[in-house]
Amino acid sequence: MTKGGHFQKVSFHEVVPPNPAIHAVMNNTKWNELRLAMYNIEPAPRWSTLATNGFQSSPDREWFYHFRNGRYEGIVHVDIFADNPQHGDMILAALRKIHVPGEKTPDGFRVYGYRRDGQTIGYV
Repeated sequence: MTKGGHFQKVSFHEVVPPNPAIHAVMNNTKWNELRLAMYNIEPAPRWSTLATNGFQSSPDREWFYHFRNGRYEGIVHVDIFADNPQHGDMILAALRKIHVPGEKTPDGFRVYGYRRDGQTIGYV
């Protein structure tokens, strides 16, 4: 955001409005660990994020720059897509190594940035 042509610092609560019904389960350090782990898989898996404002990103394979372009604080979850069962095994091994909140999905994996009140989330 800009104010008078200068960048204005945006607070966390402008990106994620206070909501007692959702709770962060990831921080910048864990998001960076995820980003680097997926970047190091060949081929890099496709990913898509759901943002707190409801925006669903298009699938992308570029983890090094594109994944960190947005603010991590706005990621509700990221879906990680496996190309085949062997690719899924590589992704699972990387996710287990960094221990992130998530689950297996029909297309790959989902890593959570937030959980809702009463929602139970396992760790991959």
